[in-house]
Amino acid sequence: MLPRLIFEPEHHQFRDAVRRWAEAEVFPHGAAWRAAGSVSAEVWRQAGAQGFLCPFAAEEHGGLGLDDIRYDMILTEELNPREPGFFIALHNRIVGPYLQKFASPAQQARFLPGVVSGETILAIAMTEPGTGSDLAAIRTRAEDKGDHWLLNGSKTYISNGLLAGLVVVAARTGPGHEIGLFLVEAGMEGFRRGQPLQKLGLKSQDTAELFFDDVKVPKTHVLGDPAKGFKMMMTNLAEERLIGAAGFVARAERALAITLDYVQERRAFGQAIGMFQNTRFQLASLRTEVDAAQALVDQCAMAHLGGQLTAELAAEAKLFSSEVEGRVVDGCLQLFGGAGYMEEYEISRLYADARISRIYAGTSEIMREIIGRGMGLDGRNRN
Repeated sequence: MLPRLIFEPEHHQFRDAVRRWAEAEVFPHGAAWRAAGSVSAEVWRQAGAQGFLCPFAAEEHGGLGLDDIRYDMILTEELNPREPGFFIALHNRIVGPYLQKFASPAQQARFLPGVVSGETILAIAMTEPGTGSDLAAIRTRAEDKGDHWLLNGSKTYISNGLLAGLVVVAARTGPGHEIGLFLVEAGMEGFRRGQPLQKLGLKSQDTAELFFDDVKVPKTHVLGDPAKGFKMMMTNLAEERLIGAAGFVARAERALAITLDYVQERRAFGQAIGMFQNTRFQLASLRTEVDAAQALVDQCAMAHLGGQLTAELAAEAKLFSSEVEGRVVDGCLQLFGGAGYMEEYEISRLYADARISRIYAGTSEIMREIIGRGMGLDGRNRN
C-alpha cells in the first residue's frame, strides 16, 4: 500500500475519531438503511454534533472555520466504502460550498447553522430527464415576477432528494447560459418529491425525482446573480470530482482488503486460493492500480489546497479513479466465485455501488472530452 504523505498529525487524530464514531453509530445500521432506502435523519444530526458537517463554515454559524479538503477526504474514505448511501461529501463539498462562496451574509446566517448541525440536509438539483451531463440544456424555468420568482420544472436522480431540507435548484432565467440557482426549502408550496428511485446500487441513498409546480421563490432565496448560475456551477465541479475520486479509490481499497482476507481463507484443491499464481498476479496488478489512483488523487488534493486544481486535473482524477474502481471490484468479485454474486457478501454490494462512479458528476466520456480540450484538441481549426 502506498504511504500517504499529505496528512498532518491532526488529520490522523481526526481519522481516528471518525472511525470510532462510524463503528458505533453508522455501520451497525447499514442493513436497516438499505432496506429502508435511506439513512436516518438522526445520523445527520449526530454527524453535526461531532463537528463533521461543513467545518469550513464560520464559527458564528456553528462551524470550525476550517477549509481543508483533507478532512472531507478522510470522512469520505472512512464512511463511503462501508456506508456509501450516507452522502456527507455531497452535503459538505458539493452543495455546502455554494452557500459558503455565493450566499449573502443574510442567507448564510439563515441557513448555515442548520446545515452545520445536521438539522438541514442539503441537496442540489441540476439533472433533468433527457439532459444528463449537459447542464446547458436545462429546461426548468424561473420567471421574475417582481417580488418573487416562479419556478416550474422537474429534476431527476437527486441524491438526498427525500431527506433534504434545502435544495439548490438550477433553473433557466433567460436565453443562452442564463441560469439561476434558487434555494428551495422543504414545505414550500408547489415543491413535491417523487417516490424513492429503485437503483442498481447505493441502496441506502435516498435518491428521488423533484417537482416544482409554480413554486414561489422569494428574492431572498436566490444565490448571487440569477443569470450567472452556470458559471457558479462550473466553478464548483472540479472540487466535486476530486471528492468523488477520493471515495472511488477508498471503495477500491475496501474491495482489495476484503478479497485479500477471503482468498487466504477460501480453499480449493487442498490449498488457499490465494496461493495460486493467478490469484497473486491478479491482486498484485489491482494493488498497483489502486496505488497509482491514490497518488493522483492525493496530488490533486494538494493542488486544490494551493489553489491550483484545474478542471482538467480534476477530470483526470475522476476518470482514472472511477475506471480503476470498476476494474478492481470486478476482478475482486471474480476471485469470490459464485459467492461474489450473492448480495450477502460485501463484494457484491461494492460491485453494484461502483457502477455509478463512471456516470455521476460527469461521465467518463465527458471527462475525456474535458481533458482532450485542455490538450488543445477542441475541434477548432488552428493555423
